Amino acid sequence: MDIEELIKLLKEELLLVLGESYGDYKKETKADVEAFLTLSKVKLERWTNLLQSGELTVEDYEWLLVSQKDLLILNALHQAGVSKLRLGHLKNKIIKTIVNTVITVVI
Repeated sequence: MDIEELIKLLKEELLLVLGESYGDYKKETKADVEAFLTLSKVKLERWTNLLQSGELTVEDYEWLLVSQKDLLILNALHQAGVSKLRLGHLKNKIIKTIVNTVITVVI
């Protein structure tokens, strides 16, 4: 598994998810997604390798991603007045998207 390719794919998928509801903030949300993926890259690589080797279950992988949720700061949407509740739902959707994308790549 090439982590650079995975990060690129995740970025594309996450921008699609964000674009569905927040297309007006595409440039700003792109920066937020890139920052999250950069901060999480080492952990994503380690966890994805463990998932691929069978040392982690999908549930474990998702739990580990949820533990990184605080690193996912959607500044552009927060500054635009999007409620904390909607941001929380969006973060959950982003995590689900990461899990589903990784599963299709490694399993």
